[in-house]
Amino acid sequence: MREILVTGTAGFIGFHLAKALLAQGEQVVGVDNVNDYYDVQLKRDRLAQLDGKERYSMVELDLADRDSVRRLFADHQFDRVVHLAAQAGVRYSLTNPEAYIDSNLVAFGNLLEGCRHGQVGHLLYASSSSVYGANKQQPFSIHHNVDHPVSLYAATKKANELMAHTYSHLYGLPTTGLRFFTVYGPWGRPDMALYIFTKAIFEGRPIDVFNHGKMRRDFTYVDDIVEALVRLLDEVATGDESFDPLHPAPGSSNSPYRVYNIGNNQPVELNHFIETLEKSIGRSAEKNYLPLQLGDVVETYADVSDLEKIIGFRPSTAIEDGIERFVQWYRAYHRSP
Repeated sequence: MREILVTGTAGFIGFHLAKALLAQGEQVVGVDNVNDYYDVQLKRDRLAQLDGKERYSMVELDLADRDSVRRLFADHQFDRVVHLAAQAGVRYSLTNPEAYIDSNLVAFGNLLEGCRHGQVGHLLYASSSSVYGANKQQPFSIHHNVDHPVSLYAATKKANELMAHTYSHLYGLPTTGLRFFTVYGPWGRPDMALYIFTKAIFEGRPIDVFNHGKMRRDFTYVDDIVEALVRLLDEVATGDESFDPLHPAPGSSNSPYRVYNIGNNQPVELNHFIETLEKSIGRSAEKNYLPLQLGDVVETYADVSDLEKIIGFRPSTAIEDGIERFVQWYRAYHRSP
Protein backbone atom coordinates (compact mmCIF):
# COMPACT_ATOMS: atom_id res chain seq x y z
CA MET A 1 0.00 0.00 0.00
CA ARG A 2 1.48 3.32 -1.02
CA GLU A 3 1.75 6.24 1.38
CA ILE A 4 0.57 9.73 0.40
CA LEU A 5 1.51 12.90 2.28
CA VAL A 6 -1.16 15.62 2.26
CA THR A 7 -0.08 18.90 3.83
CA GLY A 8 -2.74 21.26 5.15
CA THR A 9 -5.25 18.59 6.24
CA ALA A 10 -6.74 20.96 8.82
CA GLY A 11 -7.39 23.32 5.91
CA PHE A 12 -10.33 23.44 3.54
CA ILE A 13 -9.05 21.62 0.44
CA GLY A 14 -6.59 19.38 2.27
CA PHE A 15 -9.34 18.05 4.52
CA HIS A 16 -11.59 17.19 1.57
CA LEU A 17 -8.72 15.58 -0.35
CA ALA A 18 -7.67 13.42 2.61
CA LYS A 19 -11.27 12.18 2.96
CA ALA A 20 -11.44 11.30 -0.73
CA LEU A 21 -8.10 9.47 -0.73
CA LEU A 22 -9.04 7.45 2.34
CA ALA A 23 -12.38 6.54 0.76
CA GLN A 24 -10.57 4.99 -2.18
CA GLY A 25 -8.23 2.96 0.02
CA GLU A 26 -5.06 5.06 0.09
CA GLN A 27 -2.83 5.40 3.15
CA VAL A 28 -2.63 9.09 4.09
CA VAL A 29 -0.33 11.02 6.38
CA GLY A 30 -1.70 14.48 7.14
CA VAL A 31 0.39 17.46 8.20
CA ASP A 32 -0.72 20.83 9.55
CA ASN A 33 0.49 23.42 12.04
CA VAL A 34 -3.12 24.39 12.93
CA ASN A 35 -2.31 28.10 13.08
CA ASP A 36 -4.77 30.79 14.15
CA TYR A 37 -5.10 32.67 10.84
CA TYR A 38 -8.80 31.85 11.19
CA ASP A 39 -10.97 29.96 13.69
CA VAL A 40 -8.86 27.11 15.10
CA GLN A 41 -12.01 25.30 16.23
CA LEU A 42 -13.13 24.91 12.62
CA LYS A 43 -9.74 23.38 11.81
CA ARG A 44 -10.00 21.03 14.81
CA ASP A 45 -13.52 20.03 13.75
CA ARG A 46 -12.26 19.17 10.26
CA LEU A 47 -9.49 17.06 11.76
CA ALA A 48 -12.02 15.34 14.02
CA GLN A 49 -13.75 14.06 10.88
CA LEU A 50 -10.50 12.30 9.93
CA ASP A 51 -9.35 11.24 13.38
CA GLY A 52 -9.49 7.51 13.98
CA LYS A 53 -9.99 6.59 10.34
CA GLU A 54 -8.15 3.50 9.21
CA ARG A 55 -4.98 4.21 7.19
CA TYR A 56 -4.82 7.83 8.39
CA SER A 57 -2.27 9.45 10.69
CA MET A 58 -1.78 13.09 11.59
CA VAL A 59 1.47 14.93 12.31
CA GLU A 60 1.19 18.43 13.74
CA LEU A 61 4.24 20.42 12.68
CA ASP A 62 5.36 23.63 11.03
CA LEU A 63 6.78 23.01 7.56
CA ALA A 64 8.97 26.09 7.97
CA ASP A 65 10.89 24.10 10.63
CA ARG A 66 13.62 22.42 8.59
CA ASP A 67 14.52 19.77 11.17
CA SER A 68 10.88 18.73 11.62
CA VAL A 69 10.47 18.27 7.88
CA ARG A 70 13.67 16.21 7.69
CA ARG A 71 12.37 13.91 10.45
CA LEU A 72 9.02 13.57 8.70
CA PHE A 73 10.63 12.34 5.49
CA ALA A 74 13.08 10.15 7.41
CA ASP A 75 10.17 8.42 9.17
CA HIS A 76 8.15 7.78 5.99
CA GLN A 77 8.63 6.71 2.40
CA PHE A 78 6.08 8.79 0.51
CA ASP A 79 5.07 7.71 -2.99
CA ARG A 80 3.13 10.93 -3.61
CA VAL A 81 3.09 14.33 -1.91
CA VAL A 82 0.21 16.82 -2.25
CA HIS A 83 1.24 20.16 -0.79
CA LEU A 84 -1.81 22.28 0.06
CA ALA A 85 -0.57 23.96 3.25
CA ALA A 86 0.08 27.68 2.79
CA GLN A 87 -0.62 31.09 4.22
CA ALA A 88 -3.72 32.07 2.28
CA GLY A 89 -5.38 35.41 1.62
CA VAL A 90 -4.48 38.36 -0.57
CA ARG A 91 -5.33 41.20 1.81
CA TYR A 92 -3.68 39.59 4.84
CA SER A 93 -0.40 39.68 2.89
CA LEU A 94 -0.54 43.49 2.86
CA THR A 95 -0.15 43.65 6.63
CA ASN A 96 1.56 40.34 7.51
CA PRO A 97 4.20 39.71 4.82
CA GLU A 98 6.40 37.63 7.14
CA ALA A 99 3.72 34.93 7.39
CA TYR A 100 3.87 34.43 3.61
CA ILE A 101 7.66 34.33 3.48
CA ASP A 102 7.78 31.65 6.19
CA SER A 103 4.76 29.54 5.20
CA ASN A 104 4.87 29.86 1.41
CA LEU A 105 8.57 30.17 0.63
CA VAL A 106 10.66 28.68 3.45
CA ALA A 107 8.19 25.83 4.01
CA PHE A 108 8.00 25.02 0.31
CA GLY A 109 11.79 24.95 0.06
CA ASN A 110 11.93 22.49 2.96
CA LEU A 111 9.28 20.33 1.33
CA LEU A 112 11.13 20.27 -2.00
CA GLU A 113 14.25 19.11 -0.21
CA GLY A 114 12.26 16.39 1.53
CA CYS A 115 10.81 15.20 -1.77
CA ARG A 116 14.21 15.29 -3.44
CA HIS A 117 16.03 13.24 -0.82
CA GLY A 118 13.00 11.04 -0.18
CA GLN A 119 12.80 10.15 -3.90
CA VAL A 120 9.10 11.03 -4.06
CA GLY A 121 7.47 9.84 -7.28
CA HIS A 122 5.31 12.94 -7.84
CA LEU A 123 4.82 16.26 -6.05
CA LEU A 124 1.56 18.12 -6.60
CA TYR A 125 1.29 21.57 -5.04
CA ALA A 126 -1.23 24.41 -4.79
CA SER A 127 -0.59 27.49 -6.84
CA SER A 128 -3.27 30.12 -7.44
CA SER A 129 -5.14 32.06 -10.11
CA SER A 130 -3.66 35.16 -8.43
CA VAL A 131 -0.39 34.55 -10.30
CA TYR A 132 -2.03 36.06 -13.41
CA GLY A 133 -1.95 39.44 -11.62
CA ALA A 134 -2.07 42.41 -13.98
CA ASN A 135 -2.74 40.21 -17.03
CA LYS A 136 -6.01 41.29 -18.69
CA GLN A 137 -6.16 38.60 -21.39
CA GLN A 138 -9.13 36.30 -20.73
CA PRO A 139 -9.58 33.44 -20.15
CA PHE A 140 -6.35 32.95 -18.20
CA SER A 141 -4.20 30.30 -19.86
CA ILE A 142 -1.16 28.48 -18.54
CA HIS A 143 0.52 29.67 -21.74
CA HIS A 144 0.19 33.33 -20.67
CA ASN A 145 3.00 35.25 -19.04
CA VAL A 146 2.64 35.55 -15.25
CA ASP A 147 5.45 37.98 -14.43
CA HIS A 148 3.28 40.75 -12.97
CA PRO A 149 1.73 39.70 -9.63
CA VAL A 150 -0.19 42.39 -7.74
CA SER A 151 0.08 40.99 -4.20
CA LEU A 152 2.77 39.30 -2.11
CA TYR A 153 0.54 36.24 -1.85
CA ALA A 154 0.52 35.97 -5.66
CA ALA A 155 4.29 36.52 -5.78
CA THR A 156 4.89 33.63 -3.37
CA LYS A 157 2.74 31.32 -5.50
CA LYS A 158 4.63 32.32 -8.63
CA ALA A 159 7.85 31.71 -6.70
CA ASN A 160 6.63 28.21 -5.79
CA GLU A 161 6.20 27.42 -9.47
CA LEU A 162 9.75 28.63 -10.21
CA MET A 163 11.21 26.68 -7.29
CA ALA A 164 9.38 23.53 -8.39
CA HIS A 165 10.68 23.92 -11.94
CA THR A 166 14.23 24.22 -10.66
CA TYR A 167 13.94 20.96 -8.70
CA SER A 168 12.34 19.25 -11.69
CA HIS A 169 15.23 20.42 -13.88
CA LEU A 170 18.12 19.79 -11.50
CA TYR A 171 17.00 16.62 -9.76
CA GLY A 172 14.36 15.10 -12.04
CA LEU A 173 11.64 15.53 -9.39
CA PRO A 174 8.26 15.36 -11.18
CA THR A 175 6.17 18.35 -10.07
CA THR A 176 2.68 19.51 -10.97
CA GLY A 177 1.34 22.91 -9.90
CA LEU A 178 -2.40 23.57 -9.67
CA ARG A 179 -3.67 27.12 -10.09
CA PHE A 180 -6.89 27.11 -8.06
CA PHE A 181 -9.69 29.53 -8.95
CA THR A 182 -11.80 30.78 -5.97
CA VAL A 183 -12.60 27.45 -4.31
CA TYR A 184 -15.81 27.22 -2.23
CA GLY A 185 -18.02 24.62 -0.59
CA PRO A 186 -18.84 22.94 2.76
CA TRP A 187 -16.20 23.33 5.49
CA GLY A 188 -14.91 26.40 3.60
CA ARG A 189 -12.68 29.14 4.96
CA PRO A 190 -14.31 31.86 7.11
CA ASP A 191 -12.21 34.57 5.41
CA MET A 192 -13.75 33.84 1.99
CA ALA A 193 -16.65 35.86 0.59
CA LEU A 194 -19.22 33.04 0.69
CA TYR A 195 -18.66 32.36 4.39
CA ILE A 196 -18.51 36.06 5.28
CA PHE A 197 -21.71 36.86 3.37
CA THR A 198 -23.61 33.86 4.72
CA LYS A 199 -22.69 34.63 8.32
CA ALA A 200 -23.65 38.29 7.95
CA ILE A 201 -27.02 37.50 6.34
CA PHE A 202 -27.93 35.01 9.06
CA GLU A 203 -26.94 37.56 11.71
CA GLY A 204 -28.80 40.43 10.03
CA ARG A 205 -25.67 42.48 9.36
CA PRO A 206 -24.77 44.34 6.13
CA ILE A 207 -22.21 42.90 3.72
CA ASP A 208 -19.38 44.82 2.06
CA VAL A 209 -19.62 44.47 -1.73
CA PHE A 210 -16.38 45.60 -3.34
CA ASN A 211 -16.13 47.11 -6.81
CA HIS A 212 -19.90 47.61 -6.50
CA GLY A 213 -20.45 43.92 -7.19
CA LYS A 214 -19.01 44.15 -10.71
CA MET A 215 -16.17 41.70 -10.09
CA ARG A 216 -16.34 38.31 -11.79
CA ARG A 217 -14.89 35.14 -10.29
CA ASP A 218 -14.46 31.62 -11.64
CA PHE A 219 -15.98 30.06 -8.50
CA THR A 220 -14.91 26.40 -8.33
CA TYR A 221 -16.66 23.84 -6.13
CA VAL A 222 -14.35 21.92 -3.80
CA ASP A 223 -15.46 18.45 -4.97
CA ASP A 224 -14.36 19.37 -8.51
CA ILE A 225 -10.96 20.44 -7.19
CA VAL A 226 -10.57 17.16 -5.32
CA GLU A 227 -11.62 15.09 -8.33
CA ALA A 228 -8.95 16.77 -10.45
CA LEU A 229 -6.28 16.29 -7.77
CA VAL A 230 -7.07 12.58 -7.42
CA ARG A 231 -6.92 12.07 -11.17
CA LEU A 232 -3.63 13.95 -11.44
CA LEU A 233 -1.86 11.91 -8.75
CA ASP A 234 -0.77 9.28 -11.24
CA GLU A 235 -0.44 11.61 -14.22
CA VAL A 236 3.23 12.00 -13.37
CA ALA A 237 4.75 15.08 -14.96
CA THR A 238 7.14 14.48 -17.85
CA GLY A 239 9.21 16.71 -20.09
CA ASP A 240 7.55 18.28 -23.12
CA GLU A 241 9.32 16.98 -26.23
CA SER A 242 8.07 19.95 -28.24
CA PHE A 243 9.62 22.51 -25.85
CA ASP A 244 11.71 25.05 -27.77
CA PRO A 245 14.51 26.57 -25.64
CA LEU A 246 14.96 29.32 -28.24
CA HIS A 247 11.32 30.36 -27.75
CA PRO A 248 10.42 29.05 -24.28
CA ALA A 249 6.66 29.00 -23.67
CA PRO A 250 5.45 29.82 -20.12
CA GLY A 251 3.27 26.70 -19.90
CA SER A 252 5.85 24.19 -21.09
CA SER A 253 9.21 22.72 -20.10
CA ASN A 254 11.65 20.02 -21.14
CA SER A 255 11.85 19.05 -17.45
CA PRO A 256 9.27 16.82 -15.66
CA TYR A 257 7.23 19.88 -14.72
CA ARG A 258 3.61 20.80 -15.35
CA VAL A 259 1.18 23.49 -14.25
CA TYR A 260 -2.60 23.50 -14.76
CA ASN A 261 -5.56 25.76 -14.14
CA ILE A 262 -8.38 24.26 -12.09
CA GLY A 263 -11.42 26.48 -12.48
CA ASN A 264 -15.08 26.22 -13.38
CA ASN A 265 -14.51 27.95 -16.74
CA GLN A 266 -17.69 29.99 -16.13
CA PRO A 267 -17.02 33.29 -14.34
CA VAL A 268 -19.90 34.62 -12.25
CA GLU A 269 -20.50 38.27 -11.39
CA LEU A 270 -20.40 38.96 -7.67
CA ASN A 271 -23.89 40.52 -7.76
CA HIS A 272 -25.32 37.28 -9.22
CA PHE A 273 -23.35 35.27 -6.66
CA ILE A 274 -25.00 37.27 -3.86
CA GLU A 275 -28.47 36.92 -5.42
CA THR A 276 -28.01 33.14 -5.58
CA LEU A 277 -26.95 33.07 -1.94
CA GLU A 278 -29.96 35.18 -0.90
CA LYS A 279 -32.31 32.72 -2.64
CA SER A 280 -30.66 29.75 -0.97
CA ILE A 281 -30.86 31.30 2.51
CA GLY A 282 -34.31 32.80 1.94
CA ARG A 283 -33.28 36.27 3.10
CA SER A 284 -32.08 39.46 1.44
CA ALA A 285 -28.73 41.01 2.23
CA GLU A 286 -28.18 44.63 3.15
CA LYS A 287 -25.37 45.72 0.84
CA ASN A 288 -22.62 48.26 1.47
CA TYR A 289 -21.12 49.03 -1.95
CA LEU A 290 -17.41 49.90 -1.95
CA PRO A 291 -14.59 50.42 -4.51
CA LEU A 292 -12.09 47.74 -5.53
CA GLN A 293 -9.68 46.72 -2.77
CA LEU A 294 -5.91 47.09 -3.05
CA GLY A 295 -4.29 43.93 -4.44
CA ASP A 296 -7.55 42.59 -5.91
CA VAL A 297 -8.33 41.86 -9.56
CA VAL A 298 -11.59 42.53 -11.39
CA GLU A 299 -12.00 39.15 -13.10
CA THR A 300 -10.70 35.59 -13.04
CA TYR A 301 -11.58 33.14 -15.79
CA ALA A 302 -9.81 29.80 -16.25
CA ASP A 303 -8.86 28.15 -19.51
CA VAL A 304 -8.87 24.48 -18.44
CA SER A 305 -8.31 22.91 -21.86
CA ASP A 306 -4.85 21.60 -20.91
CA LEU A 307 -6.22 19.98 -17.76
CA GLU A 308 -9.12 18.39 -19.64
CA LYS A 309 -6.76 17.04 -22.28
CA ILE A 310 -4.67 15.25 -19.65
CA ILE A 311 -7.32 13.82 -17.30
CA GLY A 312 -10.55 14.00 -19.31
CA PHE A 313 -12.24 16.12 -16.67
CA ARG A 314 -13.19 19.75 -16.14
CA PRO A 315 -14.94 21.32 -13.12
CA SER A 316 -18.66 21.76 -13.85
CA THR A 317 -20.65 22.18 -10.61
CA ALA A 318 -23.18 24.98 -11.11
CA ILE A 319 -22.95 27.90 -8.71
CA GLU A 320 -26.59 27.35 -7.65
CA ASP A 321 -25.85 23.77 -6.60
CA GLY A 322 -22.59 24.58 -4.88
CA ILE A 323 -23.98 27.47 -2.85
CA GLU A 324 -27.01 25.40 -1.80
CA ARG A 325 -24.74 22.64 -0.47
CA PHE A 326 -22.64 25.19 1.42
CA VAL A 327 -25.71 26.79 3.02
CA GLN A 328 -27.00 23.37 4.08
CA TRP A 329 -23.66 22.62 5.72
CA TYR A 330 -23.54 26.07 7.34
CA ARG A 331 -27.00 25.63 8.87
CA ALA A 332 -26.04 22.25 10.30
CA TYR A 333 -22.58 23.22 11.54
CA HIS A 334 -23.67 26.50 13.15
CA ARG A 335 -27.13 25.20 14.10
CA SER A 336 -28.71 28.12 12.25
CA PRO A 337 -32.48 27.99 11.61
